[in-house]
Amino acid sequence: MGIVSARPDTRQTQGADALAPLMGPLAGLKGVRENEAQLIARAAGGPRVLDLLLHLPERYMVRRRVTRPSEAPPEAEVLIAVTIGTHKAGRSAQGRPYVRVRCEAGGEPLTAYMMNWQKAWAEKALPAGATRWFAGTLKAEQDEWVIVNPQVSVRPDGIPAIQPVWPLSGALTLPQVTRAMAAALALLPELPEWNDAPLLRREGWPGFAAAIRAIQAPEAEPGEAPRRRLAYDELLSGQVALGLVRRRSRERPGRALVGHGALRARALDAFGFPPTEAQRLAIAEIDADLAAPRRMLRLLQGDVGSGKTLVALMAMLRVAEAGAQAALMAPTELLARQHLRGFERLCGAAGVPVALLTGSVKGKARRRVLEGLADGSIPLVVGTHALFQEGVAFRDLALAVVDEQHRFGVAQRLMLAEKGEAVDMLVMTATPIPRTLLLTQWGEMAVSRLAGKPPGRQPITTRVVSQDRLPEIVARLGEAIGRDERAYWVVRAISGSERDDSVAAEDRFAELAARFPGQVGLAHGLQDIAVREAALADFAAGRTRILVATTVIEVGVDVPEATIMLIEQAERFGLAALHQLRGRVGRGSRPSSCLLVHSPGLTEGEKRRLMVLRDSEDGFVIAEEDLRARGGGDALGARQAGLPGARLLDPREDPEEYARLVDIAHRDAELLLGKDPGLSGPRGRAARLLLALFGHDISMAPLDAG
Repeated sequence: MGIVSARPDTRQTQGADALAPLMGPLAGLKGVRENEAQLIARAAGGPRVLDLLLHLPERYMVRRRVTRPSEAPPEAEVLIAVTIGTHKAGRSAQGRPYVRVRCEAGGEPLTAYMMNWQKAWAEKALPAGATRWFAGTLKAEQDEWVIVNPQVSVRPDGIPAIQPVWPLSGALTLPQVTRAMAAALALLPELPEWNDAPLLRREGWPGFAAAIRAIQAPEAEPGEAPRRRLAYDELLSGQVALGLVRRRSRERPGRALVGHGALRARALDAFGFPPTEAQRLAIAEIDADLAAPRRMLRLLQGDVGSGKTLVALMAMLRVAEAGAQAALMAPTELLARQHLRGFERLCGAAGVPVALLTGSVKGKARRRVLEGLADGSIPLVVGTHALFQEGVAFRDLALAVVDEQHRFGVAQRLMLAEKGEAVDMLVMTATPIPRTLLLTQWGEMAVSRLAGKPPGRQPITTRVVSQDRLPEIVARLGEAIGRDERAYWVVRAISGSERDDSVAAEDRFAELAARFPGQVGLAHGLQDIAVREAALADFAAGRTRILVATTVIEVGVDVPEATIMLIEQAERFGLAALHQLRGRVGRGSRPSSCLLVHSPGLTEGEKRRLMVLRDSEDGFVIAEEDLRARGGGDALGARQAGLPGARLLDPREDPEEYARLVDIAHRDAELLLGKDPGLSGPRGRAARLLLALFGHDISMAPLDAG
């Protein structure tokens, strides 16, 4: 039936209670039943009134008002007044009940078919002789005009002339969302403005509530300005939240850690190469942070093979020189053990004990590590999530290093930091980060970037070839291992599945092992760690020449003798993963190659992505493309897919506009917090409401606590 548009409360509302109606449940909306609320919540991505208000239409349906059916344009949505006549129940060929309602409009006959209605309902909702307004598409069928399941209203203003069409799911219908949206809009308060007035004038943006009304209940097609306003609000919320976290981290008291340099010098002598200029600069930046009387929170980013681990070890040895402890946390045991092997050689030369703590370290070995950490006799430790588990105690943890930061959430990172007092934090990623993602996902950190690669790294020739050429590829592979070369053969799946046509590691291993007896190893994530480690050790020692593997070798595997990386069904991998895998070769003195083997029938989009990798070894170029295609997760929450602040503006559709708004939001947040770090002024108090709207109010907790 018709929708009554409630007049919104235009009084500006202050304080957190202003948001209470928006944070209420959808089931509390007038006229919304519990089952409808559940359907809407599924489509809108949340159970609150606010989630519905931010559920943006995918298009608009413009209805043309006509007097008689013959005036209706073909396939167009119309609004027409009809006089109700007779009712007759029937069933469709599929057995669905319906009611045929004979009507008249402008002197012309019109038949409405109300599917899944009962005759008693129709006679009550559409009484004979009454005037009703129908909205829908009219069709000429034989000698009559027909409309199926029209939207019905008692008044002409009960059905909007411009109808938003929202994404639906399951059994949810457009009229259900329309009714719920009207009820939600009636609760929408006028909130104080958190945006800079000159910015609003320059961009031509309406206020927050006006933007929502323009989008969700438009009197005319709204254009882009209201959506841009809301998208910017989401981005600004994230930037202010990150700014608060950054300021809180930097203002928290730390301690100065100054070393004598002797341990570092001995480790560098054992390393055999001087640090690159980029490494020296990063080490100096970290040293300055460690020496300052505030906590360090720094991101060390660099491309595959840029030498991040050496920089991290120099920081950890400085802490050891200062008489404290340092821990490095890796996302997998494989990577942790890889770090341990490198550390043992260099730390052994420096005379510094280093230990491993992972889930597989048990019994007496685990007790020795725990005792050494507790009494301080183990200054350096490498491990996984096991490092921050209950029962692990440090005598004096001063530095926490987190490798492959994107695989850990903020909460996990902080759990490790809580193992000590005033712990400095260094996080590393081998995935090059575009500026846009730096500002959104890592904006709370100072950044050190390692450009280039250490001396001795070889260029990698990348080729894109079809799976049709596998026999030729295998023959060439045989020639290569005859020259004492070694090759990785990477696939996505471990075993075959009827529901997935991905090549399975077990199947490919069996085929290659039959072709090259005794020369092929297998490594995947479901193997026992000892079995997988043995396969990697055999490959590293040259006992096998081909290693069939899944992405378990993406990080943490260093075999300088490996010169060939073959990735099968490469179009099914993300660009960042492909780039990481390619980085497993080119680590020795011999030229290396990477074969991106794709399935037949490659789409244009898949081909374009693989060409990006073929034409560039620059991880930052590749990361920009991957960012557009896949997104980068949510730094402040648990979301690991999609871009931060991307609910209201999809950067894959408009990357330039997304990047522009991120830049503006970053500068504006810095300006706001620079003038009002406690968010206590008029604009600051409004910004607190913004944080709460987009779920970032947790960043305010330390401020509220004093």
